[in-house]
Amino acid sequence: MTRSKEAWVLFLATRVAGLVADVLVLAAAYWAAFLLRFDFQPPRWGWGVVVRSFATVGAVHLAALLVCGCYRQAWRRFSTRDLPRYFLATALAAAVLTGLRFLMSVETFSHVRPPYSITLITFALASLGLVGWRIVWSWLALSRVRVDALLERGVRHMDATAAVAFLRGKTVMVTGAGGSIGSELVRQVAAAGPKLLLLVERGENALYEIDRELRTVIRATCPTKPLMVDINDVERMADIFNFYRPEIVLHAAAYKHVPMVELNPREGERNNTVATQNLAALAKRFRVARFVLISTDKAVNPVSVMGQTKRAAERAVLALNEADGGTSFCAVRFGNVLGSSGSVVPLFREQIARRVPVTVTHPDMKRYFMTVEEAVGLVLQAASRSEKAIYTLDMGEPVRIVDLAEQMIRQAGYRPYVDIPIVFTGIRPGEKLFEELDISEKSAYKTDMARIYVTNGC
Repeated sequence: MTRSKEAWVLFLATRVAGLVADVLVLAAAYWAAFLLRFDFQPPRWGWGVVVRSFATVGAVHLAALLVCGCYRQAWRRFSTRDLPRYFLATALAAAVLTGLRFLMSVETFSHVRPPYSITLITFALASLGLVGWRIVWSWLALSRVRVDALLERGVRHMDATAAVAFLRGKTVMVTGAGGSIGSELVRQVAAAGPKLLLLVERGENALYEIDRELRTVIRATCPTKPLMVDINDVERMADIFNFYRPEIVLHAAAYKHVPMVELNPREGERNNTVATQNLAALAKRFRVARFVLISTDKAVNPVSVMGQTKRAAERAVLALNEADGGTSFCAVRFGNVLGSSGSVVPLFREQIARRVPVTVTHPDMKRYFMTVEEAVGLVLQAASRSEKAIYTLDMGEPVRIVDLAEQMIRQAGYRPYVDIPIVFTGIRPGEKLFEELDISEKSAYKTDMARIYVTNGC
């Protein structure tokens, strides 16, 4: 495959930049070696000789790096597997410089053969420096894999006017506030200016992180209350409803990993279905105005335990609309969220960073994806509506998981199947090849809000 002119220019520019970085690291290591050896005093033969001698030292190190194959790959592809060749290169350079010192014992050659102690210290410092900057460079290259860039479509920004008007001045409860969806709900709700924001989360560290973010990063102006409580504790949740009297409940707490719930079905039912039913009953008892269940596309014709528990939760919540009371219940379905704790993106990123094969279950597996900001923005728009129904979000076209893996590998600077293999592990119990998120005229009708549909059937 031939490179374009622009690709060659970029290739040569990165190589030159890398060589310059190596020279600077070697120069700093050599200079620091003299400072450490002579207690930060100039050597008796002066700094001029030191500067001249670096020409030999630098050339020997660069030649050793070349001989040991350290320049065969792009800097951004460096991994821990490459450590031996870099240490071998600096050791080879140290051996050559030691030989020069031994063979050129006359002091008139001091500009080409550094002292033994300087060579030893330079070896240690250069090894750390050369490896260190490559680790940083490769990490930065990997971190440039932007989640929103993985969508073939552009990230769509929606009008938040209705959601802000709905939330402003209200007491809002978010369950699962420390999770991927819950924490983004907290951020967007806080920006709308509620009267009080209740963060319900059973994980201490997750609750601490989102609470700290609100106070120190976002600097939310609305009052917030972190509540470390399990939603399965009905008595404690009743006390919270009674004391704070929330007007809006955004219920995001749930088990979302299909394989884990498949292996622990009773716990999945307890947490996803029974706890949701109890929470919705409390919302009705304490006359919450709007209760929103965060659901999933896996609840459509479910084959997994997780999908079945969420489908049962939807039915339990919507059934409460039939009883007397002032609470309006709804559910919002959407697919996978890029970068969330349950997404393949963190797994792929970890595998790419470790330079191990990226694992995909099946070459034809597809999923609907959107960013967490998109999903939550649409959830809040749907919540602001009046229908007591299941809302389905238009997530665009489904994405092949293997295409996602290939794109992430390329964005990190590697070649799929060449630098990093992709292996297919087989469909796991409870998984489908294709998730269903039907928004056709037969199954749903489109609202006046773009990308929000109301499901006709269950």
